Amino acid sequence: MENKIIIDKEKCMKCGLCISDCITKCLKFDDEGYPFVEDEKRCLSCQHCFAICPAGAITFDGNTPEASESPKFDDVLSIIKSRRSIRQFKNEEIDDNTFKKLKDMLPYIPTGCNNHKLHFSIVRKKEVMVELKERVNKKILSLMNNKIVSPFIKHFEIYKKAMEEGEDIIFRNAPHMIVVSSPIEAPCAPVDPVIALSYIELYANSLGLGTCWCGYGEICMKSFPELSEILDIPKGYIPIYTMLLGVADIKYQRIPKPKEYKISEINEIKPLNSCIFCKMKRFFLNLLR
Repeated sequence: MENKIIIDKEKCMKCGLCISDCITKCLKFDDEGYPFVEDEKRCLSCQHCFAICPAGAITFDGNTPEASESPKFDDVLSIIKSRRSIRQFKNEEIDDNTFKKLKDMLPYIPTGCNNHKLHFSIVRKKEVMVELKERVNKKILSLMNNKIVSPFIKHFEIYKKAMEEGEDIIFRNAPHMIVVSSPIEAPCAPVDPVIALSYIELYANSLGLGTCWCGYGEICMKSFPELSEILDIPKGYIPIYTMLLGVADIKYQRIPKPKEYKISEINEIKPLNSCIFCKMKRFFLNLLR
């Protein structure tokens, strides 16, 4: 059975960290206070439960805590391996010195054709993040309450009750946010900001900070034009993606072992035998994104 989570009750401290950090809420407390998998189908295989357990009481899909690595932030490969999406942040701002290090790194980020025209909107004050959250939540709830049917609103429908109760579904109570925009005419406009945030994420992790790629934030940035004005995004620029940033309020104890990607190692050019219809199908599929 895939994604099988085994809890060692002899080791388990009943701290609940694995449950609080489960993004899909498929882990719950049982009657004795131990975590258990309520709905395995909801599991995303993120292995946050495995990584965060301070007692090493969780085995995930055959991966044991004893066989896993511990994070070493002086090693780039270890930083890549130990990177996690942080959705629980401390209610504190990043200090000025750390922020300066992060900003001083930005000019070294590569762009396609060396089109060095990216724009970084950095929300520096946590009270601004609070105001942004309130504005966005109010806007989304207003649209939902007016029963406007659109693909955009459907993204948030399942979170309506939580948002009405004040839960920050979109920005996860992060004290900071970075939105990267690129000019429309840039040769690699959709790609450059993603490259930039990848560099920011790894360097931020090396500085002991937590990050999270914010898909819901991206939807909001592109759907609510007033946010571009608030974030001082220049005219002619498109906000491409959003990243949350702050000091993590959790600590992961080990590096999970993810499933491997498919790899094709090309050592020679083989004879082509695709039919014309197969080529046409692939051509149009390639254009979908």
